[in-house]
Amino acid sequence: MRLKLLSLISLLLCLTGYSQTNVPEDYFRAPMDIPMVLSGTFGELRSNHFHSGLDIKTQQKTGIPIYAAADGVVSRIKVSHYGYGKALYISHPNGYTSVYAHLKEFCPEIESYIKERQYEKEDFEIEVFPTAEELKISKGELIAYSGNTGGSGGPHLHFELRDKNERPMNPFLFGIEVNDTKEPQVRRVMAYPIGPGSHVNGSENPIELRLTKKSKGKYVTENLKAKGSIGFGVTTNDQQNGANNRNGIYSINTFINGNHNFGLTMDKFSFAETRYLNRMIDYGFYQNKRSRIQKLFVEPNNPLSIYNKVVDSGELHIEDSLSYEYSIKINDFKDNEVQIQIPIIGANDTITNKKEIVVTDHYVQANNAYTFTDGKFDIYIPKGALYDDAYLDIQVNGDLVKLHQDEIPVHKNITITYDLEAYDIEDRTKLYLGRVNYKGDVYYSGSRINDNKLSASTRILGDYTIAMDTTPPVITPLNVSNKKWMSKQRYLKFKITDTQSGIKGYRATANGKFILMEYDYKTESLVHDLNDNVVTDTENNFKLIVTDNVGNSATFETIFYRKR
Repeated sequence: MRLKLLSLISLLLCLTGYSQTNVPEDYFRAPMDIPMVLSGTFGELRSNHFHSGLDIKTQQKTGIPIYAAADGVVSRIKVSHYGYGKALYISHPNGYTSVYAHLKEFCPEIESYIKERQYEKEDFEIEVFPTAEELKISKGELIAYSGNTGGSGGPHLHFELRDKNERPMNPFLFGIEVNDTKEPQVRRVMAYPIGPGSHVNGSENPIELRLTKKSKGKYVTENLKAKGSIGFGVTTNDQQNGANNRNGIYSINTFINGNHNFGLTMDKFSFAETRYLNRMIDYGFYQNKRSRIQKLFVEPNNPLSIYNKVVDSGELHIEDSLSYEYSIKINDFKDNEVQIQIPIIGANDTITNKKEIVVTDHYVQANNAYTFTDGKFDIYIPKGALYDDAYLDIQVNGDLVKLHQDEIPVHKNITITYDLEAYDIEDRTKLYLGRVNYKGDVYYSGSRINDNKLSASTRILGDYTIAMDTTPPVITPLNVSNKKWMSKQRYLKFKITDTQSGIKGYRATANGKFILMEYDYKTESLVHDLNDNVVTDTENNFKLIVTDNVGNSATFETIFYRKR
């Protein structure tokens, strides 16, 4: 009896330790001194990826002081127009790395360090890896100010903690605290027949279930009649105190007749696997309804490490005339919980809603490469680009190719190639391949020319066409004009736009000397900080050149004055 008890305790400890990774809980401090209010949580479902940290609100403004979460050294600084914008990485003696992104600016020492290297490179976008002796940091030391740079959708700090293998981990595991007394929210429950002969309520297609709230945190669905292999999915999110943002949940576990058959926990993941999110969700439903359904079963070609319990792939095998009780438990990190009960009766009912399979000439197998040629287009779909075998609707109409529609997720780049033989040599450099949206607008797709072929790579299905861009970008000065005195101005400000292939690059000089300008694509603004003290003459011949993605360029020149 004592041996059985010890075995049970050991099992429970193992199960608990499986999701709660052994990490130091009092090593890191919060990165800001303002109240911790979140607009995004770790593991949250985003477009093509899991969110890798916490998005901390900065009271709808920029410039909030940011402090080092622990002692360490600045090991990486990256400045880019997109993505994380201005980002700082600190390596800590215990092997972890903290990341601070979308910054407005760095503290004076780090700002001076990075600007010196930007001027050496003569480029705003830069990535450097300081040595361990260059930028040592103490816990609680000012390192930066919050901003809205890069792909940020509003002022906030993106904060991450990574392990020694650069895998992002849930900062909540380390004792980073946020008030949360709210239970997770359930917005949708779906049932999925899986495989031939399976059905739910007479349907071979997924069906949405009606939810009824029984009491706080407890829901029940309608009775289901099913047969064969089925699975379920949920649209769920969490909210912390102080904000109404629909953030990500921490864990989901499911049970069939009381037996645990599926579990996932958002403790950590690797960047190499994060795009498999598209395999985990109902991608087609999201594209049509803009709602992410998280599948509670694991399909082939889904190697995600967030699963910690999977029995029979999380599927249920329903037999005729038997009854089943399926339950879903959804928890946030503070263990606020929602439970959903789904009663199931095995019934070999007549199928009234059959699954339609549209057969085309293009059957693409997930584990084999596929090539297609029609007219001037060549399409190459590599092995592993799709998660499932699929019939694709591929059609060519002159200079437009229909590459199915964006309802099937693509994991690896598909290559589209267009033959340029019919175009004059001088016209070819102005051509590009672009994706056509539902309005008919064409968006540049990173085209390149090689051996009379124009090609582009994409991981989005849809319509693509060839387009020509002969129009240069437009430069609009906002506070600069010819022979204007700028002594009382700190910044030179411009707006730069391009309505076709898009802005590729820019370069500004004053009296022939490179000056650094910061581009924000969200506001189309281009700004030089005169406090860089590169502009030192009274009379300054200013020149700005902006280029687009096919090489068209625009030039703006003027003279401005400053007191020395």
